[in-house]
Amino acid sequence: MFNLNEADRKFTEEMWSKIDNKMKAVVPRTVGKIPSKSENGKFDNMVEKDITWWTNGFWPGMMWLLYVGTKNDIYKNAAEIAEEQLDAAFSEYDLLHHDVGFMWNISSGVNYRLFGGKKSKVRTSIAADILASRYNASGKFIRAWNEDKVGWVIIDCMMNIPILYWASREYNDPRFKYIAMNHADTVMKTHIRPDGSVNHIVNLDTVTGEPIESFGGQGYCDGSSWSRGQAWAIYGYVLSYIHTGKQEYLDTAKSVAHYFISCVCGDWLPRADFRCPDEPVIYDSTAGACAACGMLEIARCVGEHEKKLYLNAALNILKAMEKEFCCWDDTVDSILGMGTGAYHESPQERHTPIIYGDYFFIEAIYKLKGFDMLFW
Repeated sequence: MFNLNEADRKFTEEMWSKIDNKMKAVVPRTVGKIPSKSENGKFDNMVEKDITWWTNGFWPGMMWLLYVGTKNDIYKNAAEIAEEQLDAAFSEYDLLHHDVGFMWNISSGVNYRLFGGKKSKVRTSIAADILASRYNASGKFIRAWNEDKVGWVIIDCMMNIPILYWASREYNDPRFKYIAMNHADTVMKTHIRPDGSVNHIVNLDTVTGEPIESFGGQGYCDGSSWSRGQAWAIYGYVLSYIHTGKQEYLDTAKSVAHYFISCVCGDWLPRADFRCPDEPVIYDSTAGACAACGMLEIARCVGEHEKKLYLNAALNILKAMEKEFCCWDDTVDSILGMGTGAYHESPQERHTPIIYGDYFFIEAIYKLKGFDMLFW
């Protein structure tokens, strides 16, 4: 539980009430869909477009956050329907990737941790096995994608490896934890720069694990600082600290958080890249929401005199984005607008609602409310 002042408690309660009120209107018209983006106020449906798409766990994850926070069965039912729909992705094995953690850890994984159902356990276990199978034992890293990108590792995977920590505990099998930690150790050396900024993509030697080249990926260019990559690192490394107790992971999360805070502390609205031209101004609200979640977990892990730095930064980001980017009209499906998947997307694809923006915004408020179940 965070020790919030009166104004911050009021903000948190108001946000939770607005989220619940809006989603009680949105969910009945969304059941049967697995949204990824929103266009003209309406969610799309990845059940029809691409059941293997990497964001497909965030809608059921949102539903579980709301169920844990409200005990309203409307959310539980929606989460379970989406979880069952995701089963079709297992039949498309050749299209799956390292993002299986995103897809199943916060969907079937949460369901299993709440209710202990065998089907949910099996789904989560299969996903963990798929992720573990992508491990390069010589290079000590998890391969991100398929095709010819055998050495490509992306910072996003730090948010996927918590499913391996779960599998290690659930099956009393340390090999899953070793894979996760070896990957995290490699990424610390190859993706995290001394100033706390982060490479998005690094191509590693498949034998030695040494970096060959880096790529800008979804950021502005090689050597720039894609803001959501920063957020994946903040949250991913503090999660690895929580699951292992390894101090270097917390130190890394703090270093990246400091860099992120220094880049947003003017207006607290995250740009899509922190090292890019001043114009055009391209925001990415999803980076702010995810980073806020990571900072709140750091605040739980550090000493009393450090907590305020991370707690206040998270609150400042959430308050600024709520004021500028959120929509509370319950005829509009999404909550958090101004998400940008990649810096070089076309202008028509920038500044749109993206499902993981809603997910992380809700999760951050969930944390501020004091709910203590960790979803990752």
